[in-house]
Amino acid sequence: MKAKISHLFDRLSPFFDKMGNSPYLKAISGAMMATLGPVLIGSIAVLLMILPASLPFLSFLGDFSDLFVKLNTVTIGAMALYVVVLMAYQLVRNLDEHEDGISAGIISLLCFLIITPLGITTDEVAAIPTTWLGAPGVFSAMFVGLVSARLYLGIKRKGWTIKMPEGVPPMVTKVFESILPTILIGLVFILISSLFEMTSFGNMHEFVYTIIQKPLQGIGGSIGAVILISLIQQILWFFGIHGTNVVMPIVTALWMAMDVENLNAVAAGQTPPNITGLAFFNIITWGGMALGLVLLMLRAKSKQFREVGKVSIVPALFGITEPVIFGTPLVLNFRLAVPFITNNSIALLLAYLLTKSGLVAHFSGVQAIFGLPIGFHAAVQGSISIILLQLFIQLILSPLLWYPWFKAMDNETYRLEQEAEKE
Repeated sequence: MKAKISHLFDRLSPFFDKMGNSPYLKAISGAMMATLGPVLIGSIAVLLMILPASLPFLSFLGDFSDLFVKLNTVTIGAMALYVVVLMAYQLVRNLDEHEDGISAGIISLLCFLIITPLGITTDEVAAIPTTWLGAPGVFSAMFVGLVSARLYLGIKRKGWTIKMPEGVPPMVTKVFESILPTILIGLVFILISSLFEMTSFGNMHEFVYTIIQKPLQGIGGSIGAVILISLIQQILWFFGIHGTNVVMPIVTALWMAMDVENLNAVAAGQTPPNITGLAFFNIITWGGMALGLVLLMLRAKSKQFREVGKVSIVPALFGITEPVIFGTPLVLNFRLAVPFITNNSIALLLAYLLTKSGLVAHFSGVQAIFGLPIGFHAAVQGSISIILLQLFIQLILSPLLWYPWFKAMDNETYRLEQEAEKE
């Protein structure tokens, strides 16, 4: 049976490798990851806005509330603007590294603004409402970025550009080469915008948010979907396929949009509406819950596992678990397959239930910083209950979940070591 399963995944491996190397998935993943800088700044601004209410000795931060609101508005509140530029840039660079990704990003931003309806201030001044610049406009930004990038490449490959004579500086040549693609792609999105204005939705943003983004958040943000994603990711890892590269690009945009909704709610003094999200997933599944296995190895009877534990313990305390994953190894190790595949899902379900019951605070949506040690990694959510939850999962639950499976393998390895010494 093991051989048959392994053979099946050997045959499926090229498919998953192709998915992981898909220029579109890599563009989505790269674009969303590149927004972490602005999102982190906005997240810190939100935390500094709410801290004076709970910590009186930080009341002086209230004097800077206008600054924090501004930082939140131009980072988290403008996330779609960053996404639309980065999406086009990443896709163009992935499909043709010799093409000008910057021009594609600027064209994409233009198209996004074309489909964004203008509003009128109380002083009767035309203005762009922030409604579609934040989380509600993220999926529109993804669509515009990917489509405009493909159109840009198609036009360039057709040669529909203004040709400059030899000797003209490359910078000037690039500017003129992008003029015709800008006009043509802009006309396409003017047409798209006009067509949506004739519908009951009024604009493309409303259509994408209502028909695509909101239903996907309801489905993909459910605990059942989160657990399913976790299981698929770990199964792929078990068979030596980079599960994170295959799975996470599909859900990162969706979960990050949910985190931004949470941050906006926190900034407004409200309870975050979403229990799950990217921050929830990353903090709960920190290090793949392999720290528990490392802790057990430090007390193992087998010399082999004790050595692996000694080498792995320090990196594991910072969420870096490659030494134990490849030192054990966990890949294709059917004796540890059950905990390796299911531990994350068990932790996610427990965390969801504790949050749903109110024993643990809702995650604020602040993106966790990779490389921070255990506890500090969860502290960015601004709640002691979330810190305690991570410590409990990693230091108590994880060793318990690994124990019966590892104990049996440790005893067997120790017996073989003893027999080898006698020979």
